[in-house]
Amino acid sequence: MCGIVGFCSCNKRVDGAILTSMRDALTHRGPDDAGIYIDEENNVGLGHSRLSILDLSSLGHQPMSNENGSIWITYNGEVYNFKEIRDELIKMGYSFKSNSDTEMLIKAYEKWGIDCVHKFIGMFALAIWDRRELKLYLVRDRVGVKPLYYYYKDGLFLFGSELKALMKHPEFSKEVNYGVLSLYLRYGYIPAPFTIFNNTYKLKPGHYLSLFNNDLREIKYWDIVDFYLEEPINASEDEIAEELEDLLIDSFKYRLVSDVPVGVFLSGGIDSSAVTALLQKNINTQLKTFSIGFYEDRFDEAKWAKKIANYLETDHTEYYLSIKEAFSIIEKLPEIYDEPFGDNSGIPTYLVSRVARQNVTVALSADGGDELFCGYNRYRSIIFLNGGFLGLPAYIRNSIIKTLPLFSSPMVDSIYRTFKFFMPKVEGLRDKFEKWRNMLREGNNGNIVDMYKFNINRWTPDD
Repeated sequence: MCGIVGFCSCNKRVDGAILTSMRDALTHRGPDDAGIYIDEENNVGLGHSRLSILDLSSLGHQPMSNENGSIWITYNGEVYNFKEIRDELIKMGYSFKSNSDTEMLIKAYEKWGIDCVHKFIGMFALAIWDRRELKLYLVRDRVGVKPLYYYYKDGLFLFGSELKALMKHPEFSKEVNYGVLSLYLRYGYIPAPFTIFNNTYKLKPGHYLSLFNNDLREIKYWDIVDFYLEEPINASEDEIAEELEDLLIDSFKYRLVSDVPVGVFLSGGIDSSAVTALLQKNINTQLKTFSIGFYEDRFDEAKWAKKIANYLETDHTEYYLSIKEAFSIIEKLPEIYDEPFGDNSGIPTYLVSRVARQNVTVALSADGGDELFCGYNRYRSIIFLNGGFLGLPAYIRNSIIKTLPLFSSPMVDSIYRTFKFFMPKVEGLRDKFEKWRNMLREGNNGNIVDMYKFNINRWTPDD
């Protein structure tokens, strides 16, 4: 992963020392190379910390420009189909000096403008400064794999791959947004477009920003609902399964296009095992796989990962995490995430990344598998309620809803406290009841999205 930064100001000239300080805050993202570009005439600065993945030579240096210096780019990520797009551009008369996807991005923008983003298959966060139109573009990939933050106040616009880069600018104001804090308490993280700070945002997935003459606009270029409705599926279940496997194989192969070693995070679950199996089946080299284990049996998945690794004959590395080491990692999390993050998976994720980095530069994971294929229990409960409770006649549903307040009566409270005293394991049962009550109410009103939100809430909106 690389790191990108930049800022422009309507009131002040770009300070090279400040820009360099912002860039160097992201050296951990890109230790192989670094650069800055300043357009003094228009008060725009771009910075880049590089992790070399494609074309390891100096020809991949960023920020990068076109031949006449009218277009500049700083870019984090990979466009997996860059060779196909480059071949298309060559047929149109464009020439290339390097084998990097960054140069392809510039030429694609020259040819198609910002609409070039529709051609890209990949994960990316990028900034393009167009001196011809005096426009700055920020673009984030379709599902938001790569992070991109920005700050806008009093004519100062800052952006970066992480919040810590923005904090290096002396005019960045670290004011906590207490309205957003409530979202964190509900979900355990702060959803886009918000961050913990005022005037500071995450660029939403599938969107790009344009900044021209102090006018900031956000444009949606892709949405999964529109994509889903584009091509209705007219095939049997077996045909769909076969096409899905072909799509997954092509997708995983794309992600192996690299000039450096690639590995896979393997947990032993269905999602990461499927990624590993399909890759190992369709490549000629032995995959490197990595797992984290726990000495506590109820948390440990390493034994399952090892069985999968042995069966697939991967080059497997496992590392067992002690309680003491877990506590030492907690101290690092605020510096890593820069804002509140309440998911305990951050601990093993950090550690498996650290272990893998000793052997590979790029690692694939199966993140998103449970979301795409409804693997979590929270999806099953919604499906159950949709098919069960919501399938009942309206008069029965309304009768159930009307009886729910009885379960919050003082008598029930007294019974609950008694059981809680003698049987500590009932701790949390009342909270679960409250959650289900809210879910039933929202479902009965036809608010399926709110029904789901109540299901994943740590705290209710009223709390």
